[in-house]
Amino acid sequence: MKSTVEQLSPTRVRLNVEVPFDELEPDFDRAFKQLAQQVRLPGFRPGKAPRKLLEARVGRAAVLEQVVNDALPARYSEAVTSTEVKPLGQPEIEITKLEDGQELVFTAEVDIRPEITLPDLSALKITVDPVEVADEDVEKELESLRARFGTLKSVERAVANGDFVSIDLSATVEGEDVPEAKTEGLSHEVGSGQLIEGLDDAIIGLSVDETKVFTTKLVAGPHAGQDAEVTVTVKSVKERELPEADDEFAQLASEFDTIDELKNNLTEQVTRFKSIQQAEKIRDAALETLLEQVEVPLPEKIVQAQIDDTVHNAIHGLDHDEAKFEEALKEQGSSREEFDADTRSNAEKAVKTQLLMDAIADDLDIQVGQQDITERLVLMSRQYGIEPQQLIQLLQQNNQLPAMYADVRRGLTVAAVVEAATVTDTAGNVIDTTEFFGSGDDAADEDEADEAEADEAAAAEDADTNA
Repeated sequence: MKSTVEQLSPTRVRLNVEVPFDELEPDFDRAFKQLAQQVRLPGFRPGKAPRKLLEARVGRAAVLEQVVNDALPARYSEAVTSTEVKPLGQPEIEITKLEDGQELVFTAEVDIRPEITLPDLSALKITVDPVEVADEDVEKELESLRARFGTLKSVERAVANGDFVSIDLSATVEGEDVPEAKTEGLSHEVGSGQLIEGLDDAIIGLSVDETKVFTTKLVAGPHAGQDAEVTVTVKSVKERELPEADDEFAQLASEFDTIDELKNNLTEQVTRFKSIQQAEKIRDAALETLLEQVEVPLPEKIVQAQIDDTVHNAIHGLDHDEAKFEEALKEQGSSREEFDADTRSNAEKAVKTQLLMDAIADDLDIQVGQQDITERLVLMSRQYGIEPQQLIQLLQQNNQLPAMYADVRRGLTVAAVVEAATVTDTAGNVIDTTEFFGSGDDAADEDEADEAEADEAAAAEDADTNA
């Protein structure tokens, strides 16, 4: 088989492949074996009919079509390997010549990973805000903890923000009742914004058994998107009493004996949370810095596929009704033109980031270890609420394991970029990124552990063999 590469653009090539017919002989053998099982000929057991009789029965053209269709994927993959092309997405294959007994010639156009000139990672400079924990941050956490242990007490006054109320609701659209919007004795925390828009403003100031009518737009049900007249009646009002922030509360709400110890622990929690936020900002800043410095040619078909997927997901819940979609965007203060522009910008940035991370990963020879995969599977299984083994089966069924592997590798690549860069806060202090991004020493230790485990397994196998 002969393969040549024709560069169509920095991100697209055409493979020209010539396959002599003698190389298709194994494909003919497989085709005739399949036909022998499917076609019954008098006097022959299933699978035993001669090739000539089978060919006479189904026709040479049918056999040739099956052979070519079955051979193309394997020959395309062989051409990709031999030419060292790095394809993205599916190829567009066209048979340009098919001479029975002579040769099969086809072309395959496909998007490829472009050549990218990478910067010196050690010259990267990343700056983020420092981790600062104010007294107000700790007090907010303490108030949240006190609220969890608070008690509700009925009050004889008008509804105020933060109260807990029991309400009756009903709604009409153009004078007709909306049955699914009618409810009684519904509990609601005023100011939480968890129910329909405008409800909190309507009930603040009402007393028990007082009613108010307000207009809002329904977001669910058959009348979704329509204006409705909503009637709300307050049935009860309660306020939350918080326990005193003292040593007794610390013993009730935690493992600490004093309120000072509890506050110190809350300070550590807030610091940890803000450190995680800082790590996320470091990651984002590293990517943004690289994207600004590096030119990455974009494969248009890959970008368009991501755009199409985003649009499909956006309008799927609206029965792919473009008019409804545009109306929904208008309600959000946007338009289809703005949505399309944002979608393209996000798709281009996502594809550019993936291509850049893959190029850096290859340059640094980033390897994904079993521990890396296991950690990702455990994290994903917790997010989806299923067992890791069940998640693996789902990923295999949907052919998503390669995508997960690629995502893990890109995450390791970002960590390597951060490790190589100089990271400081706005005050000029160097930030130790080891905790969240690891270090080269960690990778070396993991490699040594993997090698040791492999040596132990080999030794055990030798022992079993000698035994």
